[in-house]
Amino acid sequence: MAVRVKLKIKALKTGREALTSALVNSGFEAETPQLLIPRRLALELGLWPPPEEAFIVEVGTAGGPVRNYLVPSAAEVYVVTRDRIVGPRKCDVMISNIEYEVLISDKLGGELGIVILDLRGKWRFHDEEDRVRKTEPPQYWL
Repeated sequence: MAVRVKLKIKALKTGREALTSALVNSGFEAETPQLLIPRRLALELGLWPPPEEAFIVEVGTAGGPVRNYLVPSAAEVYVVTRDRIVGPRKCDVMISNIEYEVLISDKLGGELGIVILDLRGKWRFHDEEDRVRKTEPPQYWL
């Protein structure tokens, strides 16, 4: 089991929003806060087809290199739990034709204050000393 959180994503250019679970992926290393989203979610947010400011990047994955669109400063994200909302945090959006789940980069996870306690689905916010939160179920954008 992995750590997933509930995210509210707001596309800044279109104003469209979506609520989805997202995988906190410390292996998704990025120089800027980034959110990888499947193409179907990009369509719902009005980010597909890619806007003019998008450009193609090649990223390394466990399965080899892939090419994705990167849209700089395209969204604001919030972590939504039963008792609090953390955000907004502005981020770049990477659009994937292969991935079906939303992925949070290491830098964005840090900016949202997410601390992984146990890779079996336990986490907390950085300002919660004794709190243990449980993972959200996965959500696939097929």
